[in-house]
Amino acid sequence: MRIPGWFLLALVLPLASLGADTVLSDSLRREFNNLRIYQVMVASFADGNPGADYNTGYGPSSHKGDLRGIIRALPTIRSLGVNALWLTPVFDSDGGDAPSRLDATGYYPRDYFRVDPRFGSLPDLRRLVQRAHQLGLYVFLDGVFGHHKGDVPPSPRGHVPVGPPDQVDYPASLPFYTEVALYWIDTLDIDGWRLDQAQQVPIDAWNAINRAVRERCQERRAAGERWGTLGYMVGEVWANERQIARDAYGVEGTMGLPSAFDFPLRYRLVQALAVEESGVGTVEARLLDEGFATRAAYPDWAVPNLMLGNHDLVRFGDLIQRAGYGGPEHDSYWARHRLAFAFLAAHTGPITIYYNEEIGMEVAGFAEKVTDRCWEIQRCDDHVARTDGKLGDFTPREAALRRALIDLMDLRARHPALWNGERINRIARGPVYVDEKRTDSERVLFVMNIGEEAVVLPLPAVAMVGARGYRPLYRDGDVALTPSDGGWTLGLPPLSTGYFEIQTDD
Repeated sequence: MRIPGWFLLALVLPLASLGADTVLSDSLRREFNNLRIYQVMVASFADGNPGADYNTGYGPSSHKGDLRGIIRALPTIRSLGVNALWLTPVFDSDGGDAPSRLDATGYYPRDYFRVDPRFGSLPDLRRLVQRAHQLGLYVFLDGVFGHHKGDVPPSPRGHVPVGPPDQVDYPASLPFYTEVALYWIDTLDIDGWRLDQAQQVPIDAWNAINRAVRERCQERRAAGERWGTLGYMVGEVWANERQIARDAYGVEGTMGLPSAFDFPLRYRLVQALAVEESGVGTVEARLLDEGFATRAAYPDWAVPNLMLGNHDLVRFGDLIQRAGYGGPEHDSYWARHRLAFAFLAAHTGPITIYYNEEIGMEVAGFAEKVTDRCWEIQRCDDHVARTDGKLGDFTPREAALRRALIDLMDLRARHPALWNGERINRIARGPVYVDEKRTDSERVLFVMNIGEEAVVLPLPAVAMVGARGYRPLYRDGDVALTPSDGGWTLGLPPLSTGYFEIQTDD
């Protein structure tokens, strides 16, 4: 009688015993919080090998992206001040001589242990990871652990996913996907996984996979390895906070994944600075505080990852235009990007930048939602952001925005209060938003005016308790913080932001 592989794995990692594994160490949380991730869509980003292109796909790009193109772009990516790279799926979709648009996305793989030849080879992927590591970049691969294209070849240990390809069965598929997760950590020293449609995998299974990854990374770290030791696992559950808590993080007593993308806060961010994809938006800073409040639904171990866009969302530049604020010819267009970047930089937890957000990329002519011919012209809301990457020849305004992002990422890296500090909201009223970020060793005031009129208002006294002064860290606009009648007054020009280090006698 052949004993199923999932039963053997259950003997080693009994799911019932994993419920107590609900603690994320302070040191690991700190490493996760410090992540500044750059997302690249492999099929669209950069062409480095004309012989390894899809030449088809969703969205307006030329669909010629490949691994060698990304390798050439790594120094440019690193120069932005990010410290991690996320690649969309690179595993073989087995598209044959006539690959489909869906094959080009990588999100329906067939062979999880082979690099898609239309993206490159295993040596190409190895070189990419090694070069990224040399530059100080973590590398995260994209894992599709809930569905596949069908007829998946056995893993090196003989496992296969079980059940229908559009929704595999667990725990029967657990040995296969656990092997996938560990194989690429050991084979290429990757540093973790972005996990597609995480709601397709039960929390008990995420518990087992996450624990296996953490244990392997601990073993590698103990052996003196530098890379392949982080084990960051971030899930995509495109839903509200209650569903993200249930399907990604898990509930008290059963830890699923340590991190998930923060869609609830992301939607409020774009509503406040532009509009969301549906056209909903309002210039109300309270939305931002309400976005943070949604995190009360998450368990203690949750490490939300905040982003502005991704390959399934409309580019922020197009959302600004959809809101009626104008395009790249308007100062407001660039100011709103800088405000968004400043908000990301002040976020406690990991952040993700989608490629070419740093230059304010838009899709010319795509402001209003296209409903009648979007599939024909490949400009639909869910894939219009899949544009060709731009790595040079920037316009003066693109270069200036890129410089602003670099400055903000440098500021974030130098001030742990921004990425690892306690957040205390001081003002979220009208167009004005003020947070105090603090650790045991520093206090930083983050201020923002998201409106198009100047504002002068007093700071709540509690925001400056114990302060003997301040030091400006970053200002976009002539932002002023001045003593006034025994307190402090904040002056904010339109669409302005700033950071101030609060100086105390302690």
